[in-house]
Amino acid sequence: MKKLVFDYETKLSFSAPVTDHRFQLRCVPATGPRQQVVDVEVEMDPQTELETTVDSFDSVVKTGFIRQAHDVFRYSVKGIAFVDTENTKPEPYKPLYRFDSALTVPGPAIGNMIATCRAKLTGLDGDATAIDRAQVVMNEVFKAFAYTPGATTIRTTAEQALTQGAGVCQDYAHAMLSVCRHLGLTARYIAGLLGGEGATHAWVEVYHNDRWIGLDPTHSRMVDDNYITIAHGRDYRDCMLDIGIFSGANVRQTQWVNASVHEQQPA
Repeated sequence: MKKLVFDYETKLSFSAPVTDHRFQLRCVPATGPRQQVVDVEVEMDPQTELETTVDSFDSVVKTGFIRQAHDVFRYSVKGIAFVDTENTKPEPYKPLYRFDSALTVPGPAIGNMIATCRAKLTGLDGDATAIDRAQVVMNEVFKAFAYTPGATTIRTTAEQALTQGAGVCQDYAHAMLSVCRHLGLTARYIAGLLGGEGATHAWVEVYHNDRWIGLDPTHSRMVDDNYITIAHGRDYRDCMLDIGIFSGANVRQTQWVNASVHEQQPA
């Protein structure tokens, strides 16, 4: 188990003042089967009252409304997560994680990778677990991509990203999800934090023996106690950390993100 101190901040800058800004945030890590989260502090600028709920994927959702004009929207989340991956608690799974989602529908490129992985899986021992099979997929996805910031957007599908062979953690995760689901593995998308990334991160969890087990295709390794989960779902669209609408004429928006995670040693 590790005690991780996290500090996550996002700043949205608008080219002109906006009003009537409604937003929905999934930015707070929640206590779950592999982590316990305490001492959470959420700050907003401009300050506004927040409503907190939990969505159907058990993610913490905070919604708010800023009526007055503003050209900057900033929020930060700080807290402590006790992460114990080795002793992840069992939980049921939703059948929808077995099927394609909007960003993971396969095309020719994903189809070729499914065929490649299926052939490699025939070489595994008869007692190979779901995680053994998922590791094969993870390694193939890792080899197929060049990590390239700016090569994709939040709307890029797994098929589009794999076709060009370039993307970021979100794309690696989508490609792995698509292949896993077509090889009979139940898999879901995870948005979270990882020390050293400087921003949010994405990876995959595969269901095995009543537990969700994490695999990180961007780094081709198993998820350990250095990873903090924020949200999970079918793909990125279920885990968007911030969504908003506002009133303004010809407004351009830029985003700045900074995330810090470090282990706090016992005194």
